[in-house]
This record gives sequence, C-alpha cells and structure tokens, in this order.
Amino acid sequence: MSDPPTPRAADRPSPDWRTWVLGARPRTLPAAVAPVLVGTAAAAGPSSEGALRGLTVWVALCALGVAVLVQVATNYANDYSDGVRGTDDPGERVGPPRLVGNGLATAGQVKRAVVVAFALTALCGLPLVVFVEPWLVLVGLAAMAAGWFYTGGSHPYGYAGFGELFVYVCFGLVATVGSTYVQIERVPWISVVAGVAVGSFATALLVVNNLRDIPGDTRANKRTLAVRLGDQRTRVLYVALMVLPFVLIPVVAGAGGRPLAALGLVGVVLARRPVITVLAGAVGPGLIPVLADTGRVQLVTCVLVAVGLFVGG
Repeated sequence: MSDPPTPRAADRPSPDWRTWVLGARPRTLPAAVAPVLVGTAAAAGPSSEGALRGLTVWVALCALGVAVLVQVATNYANDYSDGVRGTDDPGERVGPPRLVGNGLATAGQVKRAVVVAFALTALCGLPLVVFVEPWLVLVGLAAMAAGWFYTGGSHPYGYAGFGELFVYVCFGLVATVGSTYVQIERVPWISVVAGVAVGSFATALLVVNNLRDIPGDTRANKRTLAVRLGDQRTRVLYVALMVLPFVLIPVVAGAGGRPLAALGLVGVVLARRPVITVLAGAVGPGLIPVLADTGRVQLVTCVLVAVGLFVGG
C-alpha cells in the first residue's frame, strides 16, 4: 500500500537540509548523548592505564553514533506515523511543526528518512558487533524495533501509555550500561545506578512533552501516560523524575568511590526554573521552554558527572 499524499504534495519543492534538521528534533538529542558520555566515563580505569584510562575512542564514537541515530530515526518514525494517522493536526498542535502533519515533506519522503537513519544506525553498530560481541546485534535490532513501533504499526505502544517505559529503558539503562559494557565487557553497579539517573532525565523530557499535548492527544484518542494520569499527576511525575538523579548522584559519587562525580549536583541550579514552571501550572506554549530547559539540565548534569567519573576513575 502506498503512503497517503499530503495536501498539495506535487506542488511542494523537495525539503532542504533545514527541514530534515527540524524533523530530527535537535532538542531531544541530549537524551541520546548523555547516557553514552556517562556510561563511557563509568568504564574508565585507574590513571595507570594511560591518558584515556583504558577507554577505546572508536568504541565510544560507535556507541554515540548508534544512540544519536536511533533517536533521530525514532523522531522521523514518530513524525511519519502520527502524520499518516492524522494526529499531528497543524490547526491544533501546540509544539513545533511536524514534517508530515504540517506539509513540510510527504509521508513517503519521511518514511525514506526513517529507513536511512536506521541504516546508518546499523552501520555505526556493525563494528561493535564484529569486534566486541556478536550478540549486540540483538540489542540494536530491539532498539530499532522499539523506535518504529513507538507510534508505528497497528498497535503502537506509545499510544497505550508505554512510551515513557521505552525511553527509560532505551535512553537510560540500555544506553548507559551498554556504553560501559562495550568498553570493558562487564557491567559494574555504578553504571546501573547512573543509568537510572540518566533515564530519569530522558523520561522527564517525554513527560513534559506529553503534558503539553494532553488536550490534543485526548481528542486524537492517543492514550499517552500523561493522558492516563491527568494533568496534576503528570506534573508530579515530572518533578519526581527531575529530582531522582540528584538523589542518586551522591550514591554514585560516594559509594562508587568517585567523589568528583558530585560535580553533577551543580545541575540543581538549572533544574529550578523548569520545575517551578511546571509546578506553577504552565500549559500549552508555556511548556515549550521547559523542554529546552530540561534538555539543558540533563546535558549539563551528565557532562559534569561524566567528567567526575572519568577523572576519578
């Protein structure tokens, strides 16, 4: 079955690079970068192992490429699936424009972008499969399937309220622990705890996005977790997810024997604004800055934690 055409598709020029950057949703990419930084730093060995403390650069770059490209592919897949379902109605949408929903690209063009992004994901992951562990191919296939079926297929789990679980697992635990494993081929407990913290930030991004979209998702029968919980309980969940990492950082720093990881607590200062905005009851466009602020908190906090883990490794 061919993809349904968007309005006046034949009259529209091919999308340029700016359109594809918009569709990749750059503000969501810290959720892909942060776990790789933290997981790689958690694998750092004692200073006697050299300037890089036993880390392999090409392995880290491959892990980073896989994480970022899975995120981009998932974003394109979400744009495509929501667009063909009609749930990205430009007349009702509060957030940034979508490629298919706003007629910036045809459904077919976006679907091809999904395929390209997943192919590049596989290309980045191939060296890890060949030179680290062959069974990592199963992890990669599972991540790509999860990215597609988030809003794709006949029964998308993102429409049933399980999107947050996907983000927590894939962009928290799996990405962090996986980045540690491909470096040292074992999983220290410090990487797991760090993965829980990183996953909380990544999930907070999705939670506040879905909080903003509750009215439109309700009309479209998109039963996200935010729709199921309702406005007030979703706000509480967001705050809990933003607080949890700062509870866990002292555990990583203290019990993990890497005190400099406590540098990540500086992120509390940046977390104040988005948390207060959400607790103050901001809705619709008022929540858009919270997305950027949440991504900033995640990236700054995780970079500082990663620096502390690396230096104190």
